[in-house]
Amino acid sequence: ASKPEYIMGHSMQAISMLVHGAAGQVAAVPLVSRIHEGLVFSNRDARTLLDKLVALLLSLAGVCKCSVLLIADAYYASAKVILPLLAGGHHLLTRAKGNVVAYLPAPTPAIRGKGRPKIYGEKIRLKDAAKEEHAFVSAPSPVYGESNVLVRYRIMDLMWRPVARIVRFVIVHHPHRGTIFLLCTDLTLEPMQILQLYGYRFKIEIGFKQAVHVLGAHAYHFWMSDMKPIRRGTGDQYLHRTTSEYRDGIRRKLLAYHAHMQLGCIAQGLLQHLAINHTAAVWHGFRSWLRTMNEAMPPSELVVASALRTGLPGLFAVTDSVPSLKKIIDTYRRRDVLEENQRRAA
Repeated sequence: ASKPEYIMGHSMQAISMLVHGAAGQVAAVPLVSRIHEGLVFSNRDARTLLDKLVALLLSLAGVCKCSVLLIADAYYASAKVILPLLAGGHHLLTRAKGNVVAYLPAPTPAIRGKGRPKIYGEKIRLKDAAKEEHAFVSAPSPVYGESNVLVRYRIMDLMWRPVARIVRFVIVHHPHRGTIFLLCTDLTLEPMQILQLYGYRFKIEIGFKQAVHVLGAHAYHFWMSDMKPIRRGTGDQYLHRTTSEYRDGIRRKLLAYHAHMQLGCIAQGLLQHLAINHTAAVWHGFRSWLRTMNEAMPPSELVVASALRTGLPGLFAVTDSVPSLKKIIDTYRRRDVLEENQRRAA
């Protein structure tokens, strides 16, 4: 969603792929991250954050040549997202607001009259439907990490006016989290599948945390010497009145931001690959201590990074036998000027 005015920083949208390991582990592997607000290159560009995310997702789906199910928060429960996704053969699973109003499909009349047939029947308020306890079914919670928890759910396939078609609503009473309303455009998914998939959405939040604190994927600082400063709280920077040279410079800077973030996505994906597919080797190379260490579970990106750092001395020890590796290390290693001067003096 749009960042509040009091936050001075970059707001970005990211897409991750939900993966399941052989032992049932789940991870959100980052695919792409883009800055989608803050810079306005043309005053004719009326695209919103929803439009930009859909365009980014469709471009990824075109490369993969597969249909996707987008799992997102309630901000993306919009016709601007649903209609383009459905047109491309994709679906959306999101959380709906509590004040949603939908309609039963209109009954087919025995004798068709003049004009366009009705498609909307009786109005249904989800908040009122959540109070009809007799319509709910109990089932074990499929949410990740929960056991011995019973949830009560109700499924309703209703016409939703913003998209003018039937979507699936699932109302869930959770004993600890209260009542939630879920919306899914894929009518083949069962209620517990919908709840389980939406329960994995927190994985992308964990991914952001790891990207910031472990990898520094968003710790970039590229700046142009002639860049115009922005006053606090001014919001977007409008560039359509600036010179073409200045706009090109901003585009180069934005490209550097995106390249830095994309390298972070690649690095994080590699760490997750090692954590899921080489769990035992990572724990074997981990030389630190954790209070809640569980070697049966995949380690975090922090543990994998620590294990890789532990193995660096062994990597340097074999560089003499691998000339190409020695050349790469000598070229890109961080040089200590004081140490080199002392070595030359000796």
